Amino acid sequence: MWKRLSAPLISVVLGLPALGAAAELDVDQLRKQANALFKPIPTPEQVIAERKIPAEQIELGKWLFFEPRLSRSHIISCNTCHSIGTGGADNIKTSIGHGWQQGPRNSPTVFNAVFNVAQFWDGRAEDLAEQAKGPIEASVEMNATPERVETVLRSIPEYVDMFEKAFPDSKPAVTFDNMTEAIEAFESTLVTPHSKMDKFMAGEDSLDDLEIKGLSLFIGKGCVACHSGVNFGGQGYFPFGVVKKPGTDILPQSDRGRFMVTQTASDDYVFRASPLRNVALTAPYFHSGEVWDLEEAVAIMGSSQLGTEINEEEAQAIAAFLRTLTGEQPTVDYPILPASTSKTPKPELAGQAPQIEQSSAGASAGVAAVKAGG
Repeated sequence: MWKRLSAPLISVVLGLPALGAAAELDVDQLRKQANALFKPIPTPEQVIAERKIPAEQIELGKWLFFEPRLSRSHIISCNTCHSIGTGGADNIKTSIGHGWQQGPRNSPTVFNAVFNVAQFWDGRAEDLAEQAKGPIEASVEMNATPERVETVLRSIPEYVDMFEKAFPDSKPAVTFDNMTEAIEAFESTLVTPHSKMDKFMAGEDSLDDLEIKGLSLFIGKGCVACHSGVNFGGQGYFPFGVVKKPGTDILPQSDRGRFMVTQTASDDYVFRASPLRNVALTAPYFHSGEVWDLEEAVAIMGSSQLGTEINEEEAQAIAAFLRTLTGEQPTVDYPILPASTSKTPKPELAGQAPQIEQSSAGASAGVAAVKAGG
């Protein structure tokens, strides 16, 4: 493990001292800089204690997070697009919702989302409870209504009992708002502490040479201007393409970002800076989900946001550093959900189920083509 490193010019962004291009960067000084820019992620226990989250709300929220009957089809749950087993996201370009509709944006990870300044790429939801309402009501996602959700939950005695324990002062206990508050309680525990980078900030020699070089480049190139704090991002809004707008495949002209929320000209194509914790697990990248390779994403951000060309060697080093942000993944026991009753609304599907078709060539090769109907 090295102790000194030849490093590029270190940015004065956020008051960091500048070093000459040929200067040697002391790793202990780099650690000090990192601690000034970033913060270790709290443990789930620390989050629960700080926010005083009742255990009953967390348990109820866990059941609701995995509950597909919150959707009109009884197929889609929160976990569908924010899978606990795959980095808190669904790892596809844009999510598939009710009736096989394709959403307009890549699904952000739910892990550590509690630390973001706001939710969604455009920041239209103030917190996780407000965020939970959006997909449930969106016709392209779960396609339900508050009234339908309340009817579903009140039709199942086990849920009524859990809501009354989780919200003892609420009459009635089963409400749409209480449901989203419980989901927020559970999602607040989905944090990923003890990454290699967290250990480095705590004083351990947990990073190898390439990762150290990547960290110094991440700071020196100015990435920290948007990606700092406890979540390495998620704290501010920035135009996509500050210096040079990428092609329309990466930046679809139909999606104008935060402008669609505020209707303010200065918010045109502005998005919340993506948090980078666990970024190695959440490809594809950007709100459009167009880029699958982490090194390519780093290079694009260099040219479009920073106005600097990041060469292949530098991109590899920065990507190696970004992979050190993968923390301990939450371990969640999949709940055994209660059965529906005769009062539970029946599922409503849209369109036609996918049909498997085989061409003559595909059949001989044993390859099936999936065609979505409707």
